[in-house]
Amino acid sequence: MPDQKIDNLLNLAMDATPQERRKSGNLNVGYDPATRLWDVIIKYSGPESGLAGNGIQVVSLLGGYAVVTLPESEIDEYSHRVQVEFMEKPKRLYFELFQAKGASCIRTVQTGRNGLTGKGILTGVVDSGVDYFHPDFRNADGSSRILRLWDQSIQGNPPQGYVTGTEYTKEQIDEALALGENQGRRLVPSSDYSGHGTSVLGVAAGNGRASDGVNQGVAYESDLLVVKMEIPRENSFPRTTELIQGIDYLVRQALTMGRPMAINLSFGNNYGSHEPYN
Repeated sequence: MPDQKIDNLLNLAMDATPQERRKSGNLNVGYDPATRLWDVIIKYSGPESGLAGNGIQVVSLLGGYAVVTLPESEIDEYSHRVQVEFMEKPKRLYFELFQAKGASCIRTVQTGRNGLTGKGILTGVVDSGVDYFHPDFRNADGSSRILRLWDQSIQGNPPQGYVTGTEYTKEQIDEALALGENQGRRLVPSSDYSGHGTSVLGVAAGNGRASDGVNQGVAYESDLLVVKMEIPRENSFPRTTELIQGIDYLVRQALTMGRPMAINLSFGNNYGSHEPYN
């Protein structure tokens, strides 16, 4: 019967053949075949003094955790020590974009003859702005994928029907890009100081030019509409009045262009009733 103090994956690794472990790509994570030693994570209680031993190395961590390096032959016996509450094998870490795209099946719909790339649609974002010089938001010829950029924090030329900020067109952004960063940012002085808007737009629609196609977003061939919310006031965050105007602007732009659009909103709150509907 599997040891109940050992997590399922480590139990499975112990029961598998060496060939099965190598093929799995996961069961051998934490195992060094050259030394036949395992790195494992344990939760323990009591003194640290009884954790180490002959051929067993322990790195004690806060909260009653430790990383233990020990021979594979010692794992079962080690788990029966009184102070050991639980033992698990390491898991491989991935870049979040890779993991998320796989889990959401985005890679499946992007590949193949009729793969979906976002071509012909608009991706809109209301956030902290965008680094419009970033390669992921530029076409192969260096021009911008951003069709409109409304920076609510720069006063002077708001979009028609609105009273705050300045709207920049693709033509203005392309001119700024052609001038280079020093002069271009004087022409279009919109910046993303926190980097949050740039990051989420990259996940939603980055084309991967900065990483030779490795870090492509979801709709990587879509055109972009960006709203940077007004300079934060109380508690360093924008307000819902700015957010709703940003959404309204994006919808109006999509209607005017006659194109479908997906909007990414990574700002929010948990105000209001949390009572379930009957």
